[in-house]
Parts: sequence; structure tokens; C-alpha cells
Amino acid sequence: MTKDTDRRTARQERLGDQETPHPGIPPERGLDDQGRDRAVASAPAPPSSVIDHAALKVNQTGIVVTVLVALAGSVLWRWFLVLIPALAVVLLLGTFVPRLAVFKQFYFVVLKPTGLVRPRPVEDRPEPHNFAQGLGALFLVVASLLLPVSPSLGLAVALLVALLAFVNLAFGHCVGCQIYYVLGRRGLVGAR
Repeated sequence: MTKDTDRRTARQERLGDQETPHPGIPPERGLDDQGRDRAVASAPAPPSSVIDHAALKVNQTGIVVTVLVALAGSVLWRWFLVLIPALAVVLLLGTFVPRLAVFKQFYFVVLKPTGLVRPRPVEDRPEPHNFAQGLGALFLVVASLLLPVSPSLGLAVALLVALLAFVNLAFGHCVGCQIYYVLGRRGLVGAR
């Protein structure tokens, strides 16, 4: 018998001769572990809570609209560029003190109570979303520092943030959250 056959036989003895649910994938690894950057399925799941994804969508909309208004307005009047550092401050404050997240508070205080936007509660973790917002804020700080030196480059960086916010808003893919999970698997942030 080969080593693979020996392993399979030993595994079947442990499982009581049951078929493995997914041929070719050892049951102790599961489907979630098909790449070197994937977490092992048998690891304990991190605690989650219920997050209103409608608040996240309003936040993303606020980011996209603010950057686009800054871009369009700056064609007529350069003072519109001040919206970029203002947005950076708003996002930084919202990252570290969630009750100061202007766009999310607008949702909770105005849009949700009036029924203009329906809640979308989802069991999720807040950390990846806060990390993504902080990352966006960091890029907007860089954009703000570039604006006096090279307005085109500063606006390009700000537009990158708006584009990524739009991708999350329209398609539900949070690039900042993905970065958080990759860094977490490498032990650089709290995601494990």
C-alpha cells in the first residue's frame, strides 16, 4: 500500500468508514482551506455581532459623493479641494470614535427613522469595516498632502478611494476588508 492509501485507511478508521464529504479534501481542513492565505476551517470562529450594512452603504455613498463634488467643484473653484482633507478628518474620527462617523450618524439619526433607507442587519464583524475606513482615511490624508504640490495627483489618490468605496457600494466587495483579513492571517492586525 502507498502512503496515501495508508492515510486514507487511517482516516476512514477515525471517521468510522464514513465517506469524506468532499473527496480529495481532508475533512480536518474543510473547503475553506484551499489556499495558503485561507484560514483553517477548524479554527474557532471570531466573535461577531449584528451590523447594519445600510449604515455602511450610506457611509460609502458619502465618500463617493464628497470626492466627486470636490473633483467637479474644483474645476470652477479651487476651494472645493478642501473637501478632501475634511473627508479625511471625518473618516479618521469615525474610525476611532464611531459615534463621530458623520455619514453613519446621518443614517441612524435621519435616514433610518424616517424610513428613507431600510435597515440591513447582517451578522458581521465591525473590525474589518473600521480598518477599511481607516485605510481610506489614510489615503485621503496622503491625497490632502499631495493637493498643494500636485492637485492632479492628489485628486487621483482621492478618486482611488472613491472608486474602492463605489466597488463596495455597488458590488459588495470590500477591498479594505480583504486587506484586513490578509494582514490578520499574517498576525499584523487582530483578525485571526
